[in-house]
Amino acid sequence: MLDPRLLRDDPDAVRASQRARGEDESLVDAVLAADRERRETIARFDGLRAEQKELGRQIAGAKGEEKGALLVRTKELAAEVRAADAAQGAAGATYDDLLGRLPNLVEDGVPRGGEDDYVVLEHVGEPRRFDATPLDHLELGQRLGAIDTERGAKVSGARFYFLKGVGAQLQLALLNLAMTQAAAAGFTPMITPVLVKPEAMEGTGFLGQAAKDVYRLPDDDLYLVGTSEVPLAAYHMDEVIDADQLPLRYAGWSTCFRREAGSYGKDTRGIFRVHQFDKVEMFSFVHPDDAQAEHRRLLAWEREMLDKVEIPYRVIDVAAGDLGLSAVRKFDCEAWVPSQGRYRELTSASNCTTFQARRLRVRMRDADGTAPLATLNGTLATTRWLVPILENHQQPDGSVVVPQALRPFLGGREVLAPVAK
Repeated sequence: MLDPRLLRDDPDAVRASQRARGEDESLVDAVLAADRERRETIARFDGLRAEQKELGRQIAGAKGEEKGALLVRTKELAAEVRAADAAQGAAGATYDDLLGRLPNLVEDGVPRGGEDDYVVLEHVGEPRRFDATPLDHLELGQRLGAIDTERGAKVSGARFYFLKGVGAQLQLALLNLAMTQAAAAGFTPMITPVLVKPEAMEGTGFLGQAAKDVYRLPDDDLYLVGTSEVPLAAYHMDEVIDADQLPLRYAGWSTCFRREAGSYGKDTRGIFRVHQFDKVEMFSFVHPDDAQAEHRRLLAWEREMLDKVEIPYRVIDVAAGDLGLSAVRKFDCEAWVPSQGRYRELTSASNCTTFQARRLRVRMRDADGTAPLATLNGTLATTRWLVPILENHQQPDGSVVVPQALRPFLGGREVLAPVAK
């Protein structure tokens, strides 16, 4: 959540951030009003409790009618204290709810607008020219015996699939390459839970704008994660970390689940937009002063992975209206997909500053005391990467050349050949 002091001291900055995101500015005023009400109810409760204590001292030394009058007042005051306590609780709950709806403060320089208002920062590599119309990843995957969406739909429904044979091996190779790179960069490899408690999902900001895409198990009051960012962010929940231990960097490998509720009719072919996929996610806990630099480092590690799989891509600065609740800035890397003739998102690197840490109560301790630290996340590889890898490295006979960096994880295999039907 936002720092309440920032909201009180500079509400205009928060209003400007809301405008940049295309969000309702009136929420700022509602939160400020709720904060005033909350503080007033706290002051009233504290005043009544002080009066209660003073009456207790007076009663101890009073006699006769005076003591009787004080006892009458004590009963009246007890009812007032109970009412004030209830009012304080209600005002606090209203304030917490409204404050929790406010997204993070957009970083200076972020493009204004929505999903289509991103700014392209750089192109890397040239899209390959094909002599004939390139096959899409599903056709290639079927020829290789690597992808089976028909049986995926038969078993589980739309947007499910089987990876089999070289498809399963290619995904494992890709994710192992990502974990190897992450470990070499100082990340602690993690296999994370895929079911989390509500406070973990809420703390990372996925029960607000993104709630429609979250799977929930109501009988257990647990959520299936859409990214290992959630369990990794909550890993140090309710902890205080010594500042000299920072940065703490984790690389989480998990299966991820998303409803894709808002994508009806979009990317229904193949495995680009699915309900279940695997991913390696980088997650960093850093000093707030180092957050911007860490954001650039995460982007550099993402680019290193993309360079290893030898596909053309571009880097974009995501517009404010497409950031999500927790991020102040996000850089996406989008790969060239030949069959679609356009770039599609493969990675996101987000700086969440102290927003998630405040919600999850993760703090650091230094010479000045304790304070929330900063959290950041970035994608290092996902099942979706198979799409541009297959399409960009396809050959006229339907085979696929294995990128050099992936070959050691595939037993030295250089080419994936079509299987006999």
